[in-house]
Amino acid sequence: MEHIPFPSWPDVAADLIAVATGRTPAQTVIKGGKWVNVHTREVLDGHDIAITHGRIACVVSDASYCTGPDTEVIEANGRYMIPGLCDAHMHIESGMLTPAEFARAVIPHGTTSMFTDPHEIANVLGLEGVRMMHDEALMQPVNIFTQMPSCAPSAPGMETTGFEISPEDVAEAMAWPGIIGLGEMMNFPGVSNADPKMLAEIAATQRAGKTVGGHYASPDLGPAFAGYVAGGPADDHEGTCEADAIARMRQGMRSMIRLGSAWYDVQSQITAITEKGLDPRNMILCTDDCHSGTLVNDGHMNRVVRHAIDCGCDPLVALQMATINTATHFGLEREIGSLTPGRRADVILTSDLKTLPIEQVIARGKTVSINGEITVDCPHYDWPDSARQTVNMARDLTADDFRIAAPKGANAVTANVIGVVENQAPTKALQFELPVTEGRVQATGEVCQIALVERHRATGGVVNAFVSGFGYAGPMAMASTVAHDSHHMIVVGTDADNMALATNRLRAVGGGITVFKDGTELALVDLPIAGLMSDNPAQEVAAKADAMMEAMRACGCTLNNAYMQHSLLALVVIPELRISDLGLVDVRTFEFKPVIETHT
Repeated sequence: MEHIPFPSWPDVAADLIAVATGRTPAQTVIKGGKWVNVHTREVLDGHDIAITHGRIACVVSDASYCTGPDTEVIEANGRYMIPGLCDAHMHIESGMLTPAEFARAVIPHGTTSMFTDPHEIANVLGLEGVRMMHDEALMQPVNIFTQMPSCAPSAPGMETTGFEISPEDVAEAMAWPGIIGLGEMMNFPGVSNADPKMLAEIAATQRAGKTVGGHYASPDLGPAFAGYVAGGPADDHEGTCEADAIARMRQGMRSMIRLGSAWYDVQSQITAITEKGLDPRNMILCTDDCHSGTLVNDGHMNRVVRHAIDCGCDPLVALQMATINTATHFGLEREIGSLTPGRRADVILTSDLKTLPIEQVIARGKTVSINGEITVDCPHYDWPDSARQTVNMARDLTADDFRIAAPKGANAVTANVIGVVENQAPTKALQFELPVTEGRVQATGEVCQIALVERHRATGGVVNAFVSGFGYAGPMAMASTVAHDSHHMIVVGTDADNMALATNRLRAVGGGITVFKDGTELALVDLPIAGLMSDNPAQEVAAKADAMMEAMRACGCTLNNAYMQHSLLALVVIPELRISDLGLVDVRTFEFKPVIETHT
């Protein structure tokens, strides 16, 4: 399907004026609603919205003067009319869905604008993969704006990706019609140290007049943070406490606070607004990462807004954080984010501002969902074989590939262990005393093994280490080709035989997630596109994801949304300890650490 650009405001200004003045009837009128005005933070009863060419012509107390016999009339019946919700920072790939199926999943939840950074596929397929995501995004009936990925690899020298993103790639993408800015600048040490490549990417974005996304994952708010801000990133979503949010807003950044499938960072930061009383214009709500189960069962940006309200935020302020604040940040205040003339007619009808039931969704002037049921098509891109054949391993693996040899003569070792923290992206750098049996280090108690299996260049490489916090018990293994950000294959298990079975299963199906217990596969989520996404409907993928999480529980894991924790164990830009295809990475110092520290 060829992308047909949505008409701009100047393209249709004459027709908007004709409707607003009553010289021409509107194509659509939403009649008799409570107008939620996010510019003034008011609720104005008894208003109509007149729409033509998918844009708002006027919001008035009575639009009968511009309502003709062929005008579609949508009865608001006294309900609230609020702007379509905007997700300011997210990764479509984290939903395990293509842009089309992600849109289909979130439209009934009232999300009409997304600002998405496809850096997951960039690590696997490079600029070509970004273009595929961009092109399918432009085919959708809602607004999906693409941020050009900035960091592939996320930390040069710490990992090996399938492809690398260059400043030349960034400069080229800035001319694409759907590119809104630069994706999160994860290489925060590079920016703070004025790395020429990172600064060249930022410069190309700024010279194009577009927004530079940020990602400062360090707790250090001293000179390193000051240097990062001076480098140009305009926002940050990696804060986890009130002080983080305040520091970013004081420095002229937007603090993006997230509620994803596993990241619960709203409650601890929104107090900067609800208790400290700071200006909320520079705080924005987002999801970052939501898997398909969350989208289908719990919601999307409506879930985030409700959560912010439950955390004590005024409903109108929470709505501003999910609409006009986002639009303003990306330079789109005159395009989306409010129900005012000229803007895209993205409207939600809801009967309650606090519980926020999404009863009707209108995008670009057309009804796209009623009472949770989508009413439009979300067209698919024709994904080529090059995007579907990306698990490139040299051979099937055996249990021997997952054995960690102890130093000669050792009876026990002190091992550096990745410690998972529930509901947060950061990990802990821990140490455990582990026994040695027949020359092999044994994972015991709360410690199990983790391996990073190379899958881009068929090198045959396997890096082994240890992780704690999942609670697994008995012979089991879980493997995933979703392994932020380099997206090799992460395997976590208590048993080398099961780890080999899980790895080889994903090689055979072309990517996804699998859980094995006692030599039997309990669950499989097949993700054939880049090993990251499925083009099946969200409900089908969510059902498989639910079965996968149930399988994790059957193996002893009780963490909330532990899959997200699993998939981020290779993200070498979030402290403290991570694994990559090059070794165990201490993200506090950006140095490699030995798996075995000492032995006796």
